[in-house]
Amino acid sequence: MSGHVFGPVFSRRLGLSLGVNNIPYKVCTYSCIYCQLGRTLRLSIERRPYSDPDALAEEVVKVLEEVSRVDYVTLVPDGEPTLDTRVGELIDVIKDVSGERVAVLTNGSLLWVEEVRKALANADLVSVKVDADHEALWRRVDRPHKALSFSKVVEGLVEFSRAYSGVLITETMLVDRVNDSVEDAEAVADMLTRLSPAVSYVAVPTRPPAEGWAKAPPAERVRAFMDVLEERGLRVVPLVRGEERPPKCGADLVKCVLETIRVHPLPMEHIELMARGRGLDINDVLEVVLGSPGVYVVEYEGRKFLVWRPAG
Repeated sequence: MSGHVFGPVFSRRLGLSLGVNNIPYKVCTYSCIYCQLGRTLRLSIERRPYSDPDALAEEVVKVLEEVSRVDYVTLVPDGEPTLDTRVGELIDVIKDVSGERVAVLTNGSLLWVEEVRKALANADLVSVKVDADHEALWRRVDRPHKALSFSKVVEGLVEFSRAYSGVLITETMLVDRVNDSVEDAEAVADMLTRLSPAVSYVAVPTRPPAEGWAKAPPAERVRAFMDVLEERGLRVVPLVRGEERPPKCGADLVKCVLETIRVHPLPMEHIELMARGRGLDINDVLEVVLGSPGVYVVEYEGRKFLVWRPAG
């Protein structure tokens, strides 16, 4: 596990995804209450040259030589990818040397900056967040850097959606009794129709979040929220616990587990299932995995997960 290129791992949105990390751990413009990577360590809107595009592309090619296929090479970093001033160059170099499609998972908070919109223009797919419908709720859910404004962020999202020729998708994370009302759905639907996404994903916390009190709403409230979006003509796809599946792992289960938890917490039952399928003792696997720096067991909603939380 290089720490910069990991996987491929299964993504509920993108299929088989080879992850690329171009930002240091938890350097982000937001500190979302539901973030499965934990609280943001450095809240920032200062763009800097964080990555080495040629070196990362070389790592991507090396991994691709060992796997049969991927659906996307995905910029899914430990922070906000557009904080990297070399993100556009990174996208172009990866596409050029690998021939693969490139996706970018961003919160969209810096799309009001023209250079950022240009940097993402050549990505084949861009996913952006739409969690709230007004400033106060946005600050409660996404906890943005104080220099950001909701109106500016929305302006950037709309401007990008008008010019972008690739596949634009959105994700809305619903938190119980925070942003999951029908009224919230009506306002979010207004925003989403302005963006015209190919798919609007609606998610709930299913893995340990930054704040333990951030829980999933009841299924009926999620369904009511999605109904409002669908009534507006949006294509809505739920991302819920029932959609989870164990990652596709090769012979090296320990390596696969470590790479997966770099992206998201992994339920213990998935690890047990994969170990049993390989005739391995789960305790032997966990002994090695838990001996790796920053790996812990966390309980959330009655389930145990392996998480990766390196020191800041």
